[in-house]
Amino acid sequence: MKKFWEMKQSANLNEAEIYIYGEITSSKGDEGDTTASSFQKDLLALGEVKSIKLHVNSPGGNVFEGIAISNMLKTHKANVVAYVDALAASIASVIVAGADKVIMYENSMQMIHNPWNIVAGNAIELRKHADDLDAIAQSSIITYLNKAEDKLTEEKIRQIMDDETWLSAADALELGLCDEIFGANQIAACVEGEIFEKFQHVPAHFRQSEPQETEYPITEERKRLAEEAKASALFYQQQFLGGM
Repeated sequence: MKKFWEMKQSANLNEAEIYIYGEITSSKGDEGDTTASSFQKDLLALGEVKSIKLHVNSPGGNVFEGIAISNMLKTHKANVVAYVDALAASIASVIVAGADKVIMYENSMQMIHNPWNIVAGNAIELRKHADDLDAIAQSSIITYLNKAEDKLTEEKIRQIMDDETWLSAADALELGLCDEIFGANQIAACVEGEIFEKFQHVPAHFRQSEPQETEYPITEERKRLAEEAKASALFYQQQFLGGM
């Protein structure tokens, strides 16, 4: 399985690009798996870059790995600009919120919901697990509020998470989770098939098999990464989503 991200240094050594085009995983069973630790190693290998362009098209993944990645980007010395190429769902939306600036295409979306996991146990164990999930949610709430500043209240973001909310670019801009909107993008969201069953309110246009037309050209590199993300869909079902 391919890495869910790719980091590339441009001809200008002061700039770099990062592509997060798939799920965020929690374990590294082989060289194809991705963790926050391996992400950090590649980030350090970029050197003292001054500018990072972060391209995201992800259904989410492990909440702790995602928060760690978000914090790495937030504390990095470079100016980090995140582009939501199609979808930043679950913990991917937290990663995006760690950037200095967030740009969304007008047909892209963010999805925000509460942490979840599949558990078994007695009543005491299940109550404890629910409390643990509430604590996990708080870490994401803090990240969203830091990004949105005075445009978003804690009460509002909690309601958004409770409802599993799919935010258009315009919605995200109004809530302070996006800073600028570009024209439509041709890239299809990397959520399909059985992954849809994990979410309750998937917008109809994300279920379309054909990408929308756009005046903006798509590079072969982005096409390749999008295909790799789609190919990993079955593997994603087996990962702990962390509700993010």
